[in-house]
This record gives sequence, C-alpha cells and structure tokens, in this order.
Amino acid sequence: MSLDIAAVEAEMKGIRFRAWHGEHYVTLAELLVRLGSFGLDLTWRVEFDEIVDPRCAEMERRSADVGMDTLTLLSLTTPFLQLVDAEARGFAGDELMVVLTEFDSSSWDVRAVDERALSDLRHHYPDAEAL
Repeated sequence: MSLDIAAVEAEMKGIRFRAWHGEHYVTLAELLVRLGSFGLDLTWRVEFDEIVDPRCAEMERRSADVGMDTLTLLSLTTPFLQLVDAEARGFAGDELMVVLTEFDSSSWDVRAVDERALSDLRHHYPDAEAL
C-alpha cells in the first residue's frame, strides 16, 4: 500500500458492525448493493488473508491488474460467499473512495470518503459503531 493511499484511508470516516445478524451473514455482495450509486462506478481491488473459495482466487487475479468493476465483483461474490479476513478497496480513477474490511467472518469495517455512504449503511445496520 502506498503512503498516499494509507494517508487517505487514515483520513476516512468509518463504521464497524457485526457480520452476523441472527442467522443472516452480511456478504460482500450485500455491502456492494447497499453502497448503491456511490459504489457503482468504482474499480475494485480485493485481497484475502485466507482463500476460502475458488472465487476468492479469481478476485485476487483480477485485482492484480487494473482491478475490476463493481458488477464483475458482484458477480464473483454471489451467490452466498462468506469471507475470512478480506479487504476490498474501491477506487475512482486513482482516488481511494471506500475500503470494506471483513474480520474473521465476525465483523465489517467500512471506511469511505463520503459520509452519505456510511449514513446509508448505519440505517441498514443499526448496531454500527464509529471507528
């Protein structure tokens, strides 16, 4: 990670919420959909500490080059894909816009440059806490 990206990420506002809500696991696909128009035109790069499914390897392969568009990422995360220690970064050109980090299948951290994206997520995940 370049220093510029690390600096931008450090300045982002963020929230954390449980990945499990009863029997329902919040998937990366669900988060992409919940981001709505904010995330639609982004280019995504995804990294995994643990490859749990062949689709994870495909996401990493596509991330190694120029990244992938939101619809491609969405197609690789559905149907149901539970992640373990994963991070997806969404870029508009060279600008980092959002970081989705999944910790041990138990929680999600979402950082974004746009507070409105976080506000929408807080509405859907009322247990969200500020980072």
